[in-house]
Amino acid sequence: MDMQLMLQLMNTLAVLRQHEHWIRPQLEAYQAESLLRLRKFAYERSPFYQRFHKGLFDRPLHDLPVLTKSMLMENYDTLVTDRTIHLEEVRDHMTNDREGKQFLNRYWVTATSGSTGRPGVFLFNRDEWVAVLASFGRAHEWAGIPMMPTHRMKMASIAALTSGSPWHASAQMTYSAKCGWMRAWMPTMSFDAAQPLTEIVQKLNDWKPHLLTGYPSMIRILADEQLAGRLCIHPHMILPGSEVLTSETRRRIETAWGHTPFDGYGATEAGGWLAAETSEHNGLYLYEDNLIFEVVDEQYHPVPPGAYGEKVLITVLTSRTQPLIRYELSDSVRLAAEPSASKLPFARIDSIQGRIEDSLHLPAINDGEVTVHPITFHHVLDSLPVSGWQVVQEKDGLRVLLSGTMNEGHDPQLIDIITRSLASQNVIVPTITVQHVMVIPKNATGKTPLIKAYRPS
Repeated sequence: MDMQLMLQLMNTLAVLRQHEHWIRPQLEAYQAESLLRLRKFAYERSPFYQRFHKGLFDRPLHDLPVLTKSMLMENYDTLVTDRTIHLEEVRDHMTNDREGKQFLNRYWVTATSGSTGRPGVFLFNRDEWVAVLASFGRAHEWAGIPMMPTHRMKMASIAALTSGSPWHASAQMTYSAKCGWMRAWMPTMSFDAAQPLTEIVQKLNDWKPHLLTGYPSMIRILADEQLAGRLCIHPHMILPGSEVLTSETRRRIETAWGHTPFDGYGATEAGGWLAAETSEHNGLYLYEDNLIFEVVDEQYHPVPPGAYGEKVLITVLTSRTQPLIRYELSDSVRLAAEPSASKLPFARIDSIQGRIEDSLHLPAINDGEVTVHPITFHHVLDSLPVSGWQVVQEKDGLRVLLSGTMNEGHDPQLIDIITRSLASQNVIVPTITVQHVMVIPKNATGKTPLIKAYRPS
């Protein structure tokens, strides 16, 4: 079975490589044909889509309603295309099996953390999971790492394992990496992001990985450990993921290891990455042969390249078990307006502000509310001489957590800079305090979110 999976993955990657030589009209024709097949499959096998798109079966994609995570979960049993799948049984499986095994022995399971609302549960059959693996494989190849069984590389992955759930996407990828053929080709040592830092450093020094992957917030801390001399590894490639890679984190990685990291943009719902950087490091190229990507405003109207959207809608062309057609992601991204010198036919993301849930909604001076995006705080806090930061919105103000060696005497100046930055956006500036901590608290999946918006209990 391992060999069959390997051959299927290699064949899929070979096909994807051919797509990268297409011109734009070829890609668009392929998208249109794939979308027709996806919709036909959904309309034949999903009672939910038969109702949801009733009267719209022949309408273009942009006329179809938006699918939210809450809608998907509320209609789970009728949305899936396998009538033997029932959400209650999937949840029982997730509760009783802590090893991350396949549901019904044929479906890989992933789940969102629920940090932005109700947790989502997503299933992938064999073909869909191969597409997930291929999405990571393509990112590795664009970073210069051949996906070939004869090209052996040691990898270290720092993500959510025991601290979170075996159903987190990073944990499922770790389990896949431990199967026979992948273990031989890319032996992987996995670290839980919640492990003590000293343990991670010691094991990394022993392992000496060629490839380092994980949350940008963790890799930034490891870069500081490398610069301090406690960590001594020399990875050839660094691939952060699952969080926004800030410019300061990128700079620290480059300073520590002499390599520019390769950023990736993914979603648990799609199972893998949606876009990745190439050696040009000029943005993230969308996997448009696997999905249709729409950048929209709050009312779901299209946003042109060069402007930030409020949300993203994805149609995953490879999805069959749980068809995702115009599925909403609360990410604020900007498509590049300028053409690229790359020969890839894909559109390019040139900036990601973060998730809308990570934005702060503050009262405006002239009534109403102002959405303050995370990038506002990146500009102020990223360059500080600290190992980490976090902005926590509380009922009565903002609390800025700083870890590292910054002198507390600079706190009033920092508060003043943040105050002026917020005031420039016509915001009624809340009370701002600074708190120095040993480490920035992690959430259930081991991430250290940069922004934590206030949510009344």
